[in-house]
Amino acid sequence: MMKQIEDKLDSAYTVHRMYDPDGKAALEMALPNIRAAATGGGTGLSNEWIEKLPALGVIAINGVGTDKVDLRFTRNRNIDVTTTPGILTDDVADLGMALLLAVLRHVAKGDRFVREGKWGREPFPLGHSPMGKRVGILGLGQIGKAFGRRAEAFGMDVRYWNRSPITGVAWKSCTSPLTLAEDSDILVVCIAASAGTRNMVNAEALEALGKAGVLINIARGSVVDEDALLAALNGGTIAGAGLDVFVDEPGIREDFFVSPNTVMMPHQASATVETRVAMGELVLANIAAHFAGEKPPTTVN
Repeated sequence: MMKQIEDKLDSAYTVHRMYDPDGKAALEMALPNIRAAATGGGTGLSNEWIEKLPALGVIAINGVGTDKVDLRFTRNRNIDVTTTPGILTDDVADLGMALLLAVLRHVAKGDRFVREGKWGREPFPLGHSPMGKRVGILGLGQIGKAFGRRAEAFGMDVRYWNRSPITGVAWKSCTSPLTLAEDSDILVVCIAASAGTRNMVNAEALEALGKAGVLINIARGSVVDEDALLAALNGGTIAGAGLDVFVDEPGIREDFFVSPNTVMMPHQASATVETRVAMGELVLANIAAHFAGEKPPTTVN
């Protein structure tokens, strides 16, 4: 989290940092008395750790991902799990659009081309306009809707698939992830990670997306079958991909380093100063509510 947020934690509470080897002994002694945990969506808190914390009452996630916390297990132990919804929506959607444009217009490739002194010496490939492209949004939550609005502003034709019915949107609804891929030029993954969405974007979906298709993933790496994705990129099954998330990040598979027409970011979708400060403030508010004997405002379980 941002330093100013951690400073506020330190001023209000006795804080033990699990990743600090110098604090290991103090942490072990404090385990029976720890009442709150602050963590990130990509880190979470394992059931093994939760069982070591009998007084734990709240796990405040600095993010919206809950796939690294067992929501049923925590609920059964009367532990509130909170996230920071809404705050990061626009930044995540912005990065999704940035990745889409980067793939279509060869932004990363063009940067390397100029830096290597090739401009004027070698031809550079034409890109593709987003105008008129069919964009399919897999998961129409807050982030999916925000991305759809941005896509419309670029003249794109939006359709979606969601696990539950959606009201109040005029975009075309598809009956399954596969039919969404078949009906899209660009497939944007916005759906939350869970056991039910693991490898939802598989070889069949990528084949349905087609040779001119582009995959954008701003959700979680586990939603996409990485074996199938690498095979599709290297074999020309799809045209390219823009990826902010990966399985086992940051230690991602080295095959991605040489995959063609792939633009990658190190999980930076919510990584703006403004959003990270606002997220941290909500983490503080959720923890403060717990210590005040109140229900944390953004409890998700």
